[in-house]
Amino acid sequence: MSLTKGERNITICIDRGGTFTDCIAFVPTKDGTSPYKTIVVKLLSVDPQNYPDAPREGIRRILELATGVPHPADKLVNTSRLKVIRMGTTVATNALLERKGDASALVITKGFKDLLHIGNQSRPKIFDLAIEKPAVLYKTVIEVHERVALVKEGEDEGGEHVTGVTGEKVEILEPLNIGQVEKDLRAVYDSGIRSIAISLLHSYTFPDHEKRVAAIAKQIGFTNITLSSAIMPMVKIVPRAASAMADAYLTPVIQRYIEGFFSGFDEDIRDPKKVRVEFMQSDGGLTPVEDFSGFRAILSGPAGGVVGYARTSWDEPEANSVRGGKAIIGFDQGGTSTDVSRYAGQYEHVFETTTADVTIQAPQLNISTVAAGGGSQLFFRSGLFVVGPESAGANPGPACYRKGGPATITDANLVLGRLVPAHFPAVFGPSQSEPLSTEAAFKVLQEIADEVNRASPGGQPMSVDEVAFGFIKVANEAMARPIRGLTQAKGFNTADHILACFGGAGGQHACAIARSLGIGMILIHKHSSILSAYGLSLADVVHEEQEPSAHTLGEDALPTIRDRVQHLQTACTTYLQNEGFDHTAIELEVYLNLRYQGTDHAMMTQKPEDSWDFQTPFVAQYQQEFGFTLPDRDIIIDDIRVRGIGKSAVAPETDHSVYADLATLTQRDVSGTHIDQQQVFWEGGRVDTPVYLIPNMQPGDHVHGPALLIDRNSTVALEPLCHGTMTTSHLVITLDTVKPTTATASTDLDPIKLSVFAHRFMSIAEQMGTTLRKTAISTNIKERLDFSCALFGPDGGLIANAPHIPIHLGSMQEAVRWQMRSTEMEDGDVLVTNHPSAGGSHLPDITVITPVFNKGVIEFFVASRGHHADIGGIRAGSMPPDSRELYQEGAAIKSFKLVRKGHFDEPGIRRILVDEPAQYPGCSGSRCINDCISDLKAQTAANHRGITLVRQLIEEYGLETVQAYMGYIRTNAETAVRDLLKRVAASGRTTLTASDCMDDGTPITLTITIDGPTGSAVFDFTGTGPQVYANTNAPRAITYSAVIYCLRSLVSSDIPLNQGALNPVEIIIPPNTLLSPAEGAAVVGGNVLTSQRVVDVVLKAFNACAASQGCCNNFTFGKGGEGGFGYYETIAGGSGAGPTWHGRSGVHTHITNTRITDPEIFERRYPVLLREFGLRPNSGGEGLYRGGDGCVREVEFREEVEVSMLSERRVFAPYGMEGGGEGRRGVNTLLRKDGRTVNFGGKNATRVTKGDRVRIETPGGGGWGRKGEDVKA
Repeated sequence: MSLTKGERNITICIDRGGTFTDCIAFVPTKDGTSPYKTIVVKLLSVDPQNYPDAPREGIRRILELATGVPHPADKLVNTSRLKVIRMGTTVATNALLERKGDASALVITKGFKDLLHIGNQSRPKIFDLAIEKPAVLYKTVIEVHERVALVKEGEDEGGEHVTGVTGEKVEILEPLNIGQVEKDLRAVYDSGIRSIAISLLHSYTFPDHEKRVAAIAKQIGFTNITLSSAIMPMVKIVPRAASAMADAYLTPVIQRYIEGFFSGFDEDIRDPKKVRVEFMQSDGGLTPVEDFSGFRAILSGPAGGVVGYARTSWDEPEANSVRGGKAIIGFDQGGTSTDVSRYAGQYEHVFETTTADVTIQAPQLNISTVAAGGGSQLFFRSGLFVVGPESAGANPGPACYRKGGPATITDANLVLGRLVPAHFPAVFGPSQSEPLSTEAAFKVLQEIADEVNRASPGGQPMSVDEVAFGFIKVANEAMARPIRGLTQAKGFNTADHILACFGGAGGQHACAIARSLGIGMILIHKHSSILSAYGLSLADVVHEEQEPSAHTLGEDALPTIRDRVQHLQTACTTYLQNEGFDHTAIELEVYLNLRYQGTDHAMMTQKPEDSWDFQTPFVAQYQQEFGFTLPDRDIIIDDIRVRGIGKSAVAPETDHSVYADLATLTQRDVSGTHIDQQQVFWEGGRVDTPVYLIPNMQPGDHVHGPALLIDRNSTVALEPLCHGTMTTSHLVITLDTVKPTTATASTDLDPIKLSVFAHRFMSIAEQMGTTLRKTAISTNIKERLDFSCALFGPDGGLIANAPHIPIHLGSMQEAVRWQMRSTEMEDGDVLVTNHPSAGGSHLPDITVITPVFNKGVIEFFVASRGHHADIGGIRAGSMPPDSRELYQEGAAIKSFKLVRKGHFDEPGIRRILVDEPAQYPGCSGSRCINDCISDLKAQTAANHRGITLVRQLIEEYGLETVQAYMGYIRTNAETAVRDLLKRVAASGRTTLTASDCMDDGTPITLTITIDGPTGSAVFDFTGTGPQVYANTNAPRAITYSAVIYCLRSLVSSDIPLNQGALNPVEIIIPPNTLLSPAEGAAVVGGNVLTSQRVVDVVLKAFNACAASQGCCNNFTFGKGGEGGFGYYETIAGGSGAGPTWHGRSGVHTHITNTRITDPEIFERRYPVLLREFGLRPNSGGEGLYRGGDGCVREVEFREEVEVSMLSERRVFAPYGMEGGGEGRRGVNTLLRKDGRTVNFGGKNATRVTKGDRVRIETPGGGGWGRKGEDVKA
């Protein structure tokens, strides 16, 4: 084969990863034997002793190999043979993760300078007392004096107003102060900052002010100016501003990287007419180098792999009967993590994702990542096998790399014989010249095996092989979990997919994961170990144009939509033609981002090929994903999007079908032609296993498992009952169907199986939560995430509760057990309850419970609890600050069969929620009953999802085994808590005491008596004040939740949370006290206020940390009658400092973790203006470690409504510890339009009129230790 000479015809595709850089070149041949020769080069991404830049070095080596002409490393690279360079890179991702972007400034509307710090106010890990979130990206903030507001139908339009891009009317409340903007920008410029992000409220529809600020910044000399309205004009300022900030922070880094890359080539590299340089974007499309920007670069690396498997593994359903139209799951396992995705003929995009605590609002491929790669570390913790998230990295790497590294998945595979050191390059050890060390891997796993065996001295000791195999099983389950979420959560059967496996480590796990998921076919491409680079050769150049909208889908809006689409299509076409694409190579895809009126979940819906009927595909997509539709609601168009595609794949195999290949190949059994064999541990023990070299195999060659198949950069573990067939482009693996042998499944405790069940139980609760969030209607559940889902054993004890809302953790099982004692249940029943004497927390939290029967016996329960917007009572929102009796807080339900024998009793629940509360004096029924009904149906659907998943688990393992492990998982949590209590006792503290007061002076007193030998404790609340004639009474279930939350937070390891955590604890609560009120007492504040104080008291007794804000700052407003509504939010504050940490500012703490509505959505949906939302400076307590600052939130009302405030820590400040200072008390102020300022108090309600404001200043957290020492933050 000879190569063409002298022409500019070489294409090189490069994936620059965190550890390795993969390069593949396509070099045309002259003799016609094949269109291209491929050259593959793999090298370290960072190797400064040998080269300054890995992609450039890869190109240099390829050119030498392709031309036979030396290209000296110390000379500029000659580009005369280069035609195209395509690159995917993790440069932006790494800069974001490591916070190594450019010094940048944020320009934002006055009153919102801390908006990106607060974000959605939730914390990432609900049990971490030391709340850690990455730093914000900006170095400084400019607050701009300007303000606009949306004008709703019927509102007074007295001020200056214009029509926005969406068609909404916009009132200019405060013009842009140009002089102040120029002064502030010049000061920032003089400080050395050259990159800014501009994001002003409602700029998605009114971008004028942003453009004017940008013009001033450009005139001053800023070199990088990002407008949020330009990069992604979508409603929601938090993600839009975060995206703009990420772009300003990362784009200069990318530009410097590109400049550094270019500097190693001759000048032709800068001329796109000679060398076309393109970069992969997060959406799976290429863009010219000059348009590559930061916020679209986050998934640049993994996106190439998605394109690679999508273009090599997919056929249209009718194209081939072998495939049968199955969708593809991409499984990309690397050194530190595994990425999973799905492809069914179209790339699945998401438009809001969070990376390193930065929310990016941009089209990105829907890729889920789990921290389970080849370098993931292995641990035995509290009786569980744990894989990751810690990684050994490249240095020291796994133990087998000979640099003293820890035990990892790679070590486990090596010990089991699934890797062959002789076929690995000898590049390990300090001298980088030694082979993999099986001995080092065995040594670290032996240490873990000894630890496992010491933990169960009476049991059968486990061998190193069994321990290593156990870790592989647990890792496989961890990797299967996001795949189930990616498929089942969208209504797809996981088994109806094909697994496309790639990445360096994926082949060792593919068979086991496919079998776990019920998948029958695996595809491994010949370039699987470099598929992200190869995928670049199959990608197209993409340019998108998008505009926001507020139209209602229908015939009236269609002419306007068509005109706007035409405008966007023209823009896309012009761009691509300017990039050299002929009109015949351009494809245009049209999308409308649609949602039902009153919901928040928009779906990007593609225009049918020959129709403008968007409703039909939208409804079908909604039905597929959620299981229902809302035919009585309008469909709203949020965005209009056009995706322009310049067809430009360069690889020769674009149209090749692996399925057609497989159907026509003559298969040859080549078993016995292996080059070697070795002992490999499979399920059941070690087996002599043949070793085959994939490069030696020909299309049609067929082998049976068990076998090891090795190519240059990866190993495939072909398990027993699996079969591999080579095609022209792939290794195709098929799996024999194996029916579960549930009859012989053991019920004996196995720590490996326990770890697997921990994943499966939690996955069930998580998927229930996903179903509930997607199918619910209300803001409380869908946006604020004020809900929890859980799985319970046949005794009603908690098995698994997804980490949703902590206050629900212990109380839901009390609700289940009350029903078991008090209600006759039958198969097909679904129960609803919210009464505090029946295990409820407060009345808005309605619990839906489904018992699951088998032959007349309850096998298990599933339940979901959600906060409903309004269930009646004396105040809109059902969170009255002035309630004295339970009936004033709305409908109280001890037990009602919402579904009886499969029939949903809508008239019955309407009577309970509407008619019954209205019978009481001064009370109303639910003010938004339709939303309540919809959310109850969503909770029922979530329960049904849980039932389906548990029954699948029972089918796989057998009922006795599943129920046995429901018990074992509780024992595991119990053991962890007992160990905690033993450690406390061993420190000499066996009697712990603490007390604190509610703002009305009622004390909460606790004495904890610990029995060291047994690791048990008595939590005695004797001395707590009496029940109050107010609403801060807390049902007993609240105290159980608070105690279980505290115990879980104090346990150092990541244990499953369940009923077992309370087994070592006896809780004594005297009756008729604040924590055990009589039936009929008002309790709405007990759930959201008293619960926080109980947590403060428990943590104070353990001397764990200073007090956090101790309040949820419950703010409610609304009105009744026609067009009535209720709005409810909780507001973040400061967290308490601890022995080694500063408190976090502007975050929710302890028993709640609900999100807050985005300011633009808040103003778009309700008659309000959010005047300020930021941090409250210096409100955290002083100390060696400072408490976190609280927040300031000021709301102006644009029509008459009823306002309620329910809060604490307005009298008694959050305490400091060990000499630390108190956090500042909260303050609620009513600012009347006429100029009066009124202290609104901690608990109050009133009517406000247009122009009135409520200002809420939330408490700070307490400090820890005496101030004075120099401590790094």
